[in-house]
Amino acid sequence: MTAVKVLVVDDHPVFRSGLRTLVLESPALEFVGESADGGEAVAMCRQHTPDVVLMDIRMPGTSGVEATRRIVADQPSVGVLMLTMLEDDTSIFAALRAGARGYVLKGAAPDEIIRAIVAVAAGEALFGPVVAAKIATFLQPDPRHRSHPFPLLSSRERDILELMARGCSNAAIAEQLVLSEKTVRNNVSNIFAKLHATDRADAIVQARKAGLG
Repeated sequence: MTAVKVLVVDDHPVFRSGLRTLVLESPALEFVGESADGGEAVAMCRQHTPDVVLMDIRMPGTSGVEATRRIVADQPSVGVLMLTMLEDDTSIFAALRAGARGYVLKGAAPDEIIRAIVAVAAGEALFGPVVAAKIATFLQPDPRHRSHPFPLLSSRERDILELMARGCSNAAIAEQLVLSEKTVRNNVSNIFAKLHATDRADAIVQARKAGLG
């Protein structure tokens, strides 16, 4: 069986070194290069055409999400596997929207990471247990809200979207729901990700088409 060609992208030298060693020591994998920056990773993909890119999310310069978006648009055959410490809803949905085929947390065991790389190279979508559980929760909305036009949204996100559709600013929403503006901003970001909305205006248009506001 041909070894899976892997490009490692992470801005932490020690962790990147560990991933390099993991790839080099696995007979199922072939190490083709490494980068500490998303922008450089895009260029290296064109040069090496890896089967899988192990991609961190937060990096100086071009983020892993933006790099993933560029790589997938430029080379659809390349599979991107997010390997990150971030397990929040916003990061997960941003990565999936960008085209990542997998999402595994950095605490995963080495053999789990190798299995994920091989699966992604084979065209499968692969998610670590924690991330898979979150996605399953999104796909099984609360029965009390089954008739809501956006079932993936939480109760709080629904309330915020309703107020957004009415034209309320984040400050006004925070005041009405007795929340901090930071909490509102975080929920608005989650709403964008779950609705695949490009910006606030897009989310509002979707909400009003669905009868909100």
